[in-house]
Amino acid sequence: MISKYTFGKPFNTEAVVSVPETAKVFNNSTEIPFGTLNLKKDSLTYEISLLPEDKVFGLGENLGGINKRGRRYTSWCTDDPNHTEEKQSLYGAHNFLIVYSPEKNQLFGLFLDYPGKIEYDISFSNCDKMSIYVPSTNMDIYLIQTDKPNKLGFTEIIKEFRTMIGKSYVPPLWSMGYMQSRWGYGTADDLDRVYENHKKHQIPLDAIFLDIDYMDEFRDFTINKKNFKDFPATIKKFKDKNIHIVPIIDAGIKVDPDSEIDKEGIEKNFFCKKADGKPVAAGVWPGLSHFTDFLNPEARKWFGSKYMEMVNAGVDGFWNDMNEPAFFYSEDGLKKAYEKIMALITDQNPNVFKTWDIKNEILNVQNSMEDYRSFYHQVPEEIAGNLAEKTENGLSTVNHEKVHNLYGYNMSRAAGEYFSQNVKDRQILLISRASYIGMHRYCGIWTGDNSAWWSHLLLCLKQLPSINMCGFLYTGCDLGGFGNNTYRELLLRFLSLGIFTPLMRNHSALGTREQECYQFENPEDFRGIISLRYRLLPYLWNLINDCAENNSLYFKPLCFEYPEDKTAAQTEDQLLIGDELMIAPVYTANATGRSVYLPEPMTCVVCSKGKGLESGTPEMIPLEKGMHFINVPLNQIVFFIRKGKQIPVTAPAPTTAELNMKNVEYWKSL
Repeated sequence: MISKYTFGKPFNTEAVVSVPETAKVFNNSTEIPFGTLNLKKDSLTYEISLLPEDKVFGLGENLGGINKRGRRYTSWCTDDPNHTEEKQSLYGAHNFLIVYSPEKNQLFGLFLDYPGKIEYDISFSNCDKMSIYVPSTNMDIYLIQTDKPNKLGFTEIIKEFRTMIGKSYVPPLWSMGYMQSRWGYGTADDLDRVYENHKKHQIPLDAIFLDIDYMDEFRDFTINKKNFKDFPATIKKFKDKNIHIVPIIDAGIKVDPDSEIDKEGIEKNFFCKKADGKPVAAGVWPGLSHFTDFLNPEARKWFGSKYMEMVNAGVDGFWNDMNEPAFFYSEDGLKKAYEKIMALITDQNPNVFKTWDIKNEILNVQNSMEDYRSFYHQVPEEIAGNLAEKTENGLSTVNHEKVHNLYGYNMSRAAGEYFSQNVKDRQILLISRASYIGMHRYCGIWTGDNSAWWSHLLLCLKQLPSINMCGFLYTGCDLGGFGNNTYRELLLRFLSLGIFTPLMRNHSALGTREQECYQFENPEDFRGIISLRYRLLPYLWNLINDCAENNSLYFKPLCFEYPEDKTAAQTEDQLLIGDELMIAPVYTANATGRSVYLPEPMTCVVCSKGKGLESGTPEMIPLEKGMHFINVPLNQIVFFIRKGKQIPVTAPAPTTAELNMKNVEYWKSL
């Protein structure tokens, strides 16, 4: 059962596409079940008491465990490449939670549909309490209740919520293949080198991603013609080999009076503006840039149309980046920081705290809250609610800070809507860095600038079911780690998880060690693992489509399937995939294997060379319920098939286009 609680006159985020007729609707209620509601003039706090065994799941792409207790979180799309333990937010704002209380026999879901900042304190300040603070009284809260506090209840809540927010995006089949990326592929020769080395070592490959290097001075929708003399010919050359080239698109448009796109955006009033009516300008990769007002439907159509030149050149995939939006600096911010720093420097006897202040002033120039408060959007009057500061000609002015979390969502919506209406001959791959619930209908997400750390391998594992809960099925992390230097063992272990994630992309930062699979010793080990991904595609492709159709989870925590099993309910380093598989990746250095908990009898599938990886049938070992130590050498993949289940597999191929998805065999549990 769904109950909708409306407070004030909310901004319509368009995250929800349909509310069942059976839903109960409450306006300006003074209470919500399961907790205590505290309404003040300009804020709302909702507190829920928690028992020691209670668990809180959700919040999508965030730090922490699958069970979110013990931390504070901030719902605020944040450009921060350092995903360290103390951080409270990443690139997504995913305000959906499930609270499970076995002792109270309670299970319910909660979606807070509000486009600005929300703060969650989940057993951090008080171990027996979850507190949610919203600095506004204009919002919708959806409560999803079930009378089944068991695995059926988890399924019911997820299905109800996902039905309410609309069908999840499913990408083209080729984007389920292995994809290679690196910040630094700046010439057509770089693409040739990547392709030829994969071919030489017979490592399957379906796509090569282009970071900002392909652009002319980092300008959106441009090509560096010196390094890519004939871009359409390059795209065609690779498509003829079944390789897709996927360019990046950033949110900022370079400030340039000679630029047609910049002039057009100004003339049509499609850029976000400051209070004085001038377009906001902030520094990103091309320097000072203007930012399209993606909350304006006409501006969305305009920006979406700009992708079409590349689409017409043969490109059929894009990744949208820097769309939180990311500001390296603003002119006002730099000026204020300079003045403060000079005042500190001229102090005749500065203490250590003042020298720290200098550092902080520099750091605070980037993604400044003061900058975010300084500009405005023009949105349709009918969606602005009480956030409207003024309304003219059907458009309301809304401060960016109040709707910050919708920016990346609507950038990708701009592209997704335009593609669906104007590209009829093929489906376009689209992924985004920033996101809000609702964007899942238009594209997938990757989890941003992770690092080549073992802890980030485990973090990815824990993020996956939470991201799925919020509607994003097509997701994955940068395999091997984006920042810092990976090494052979770490990349192989990342790939051992990545062969199961829908988005399987190796991506790394400029200045780090080159981490294409052929850069390391014994590249045949990488070939074997990636080949297994292609063998599994008949199963994984059917699964992602079924999950989109049935509003179910691709990845599930063990607790969702075995809530009464206390060991399973506390296991956070194993995941169920669909209803058939369980994975338990190795995520520690120098490990020869790991302990695995089986909540029911399962068949251990051991894939090695000639026995499952590139050919043949894996070793199948029936195991009883309980704890087991499983050996997992670096050149093997181990997973588990649940009792009575089976999965279809096929022969591997160099690309998905060459894969025979109909000629399958079945690996069955014993």
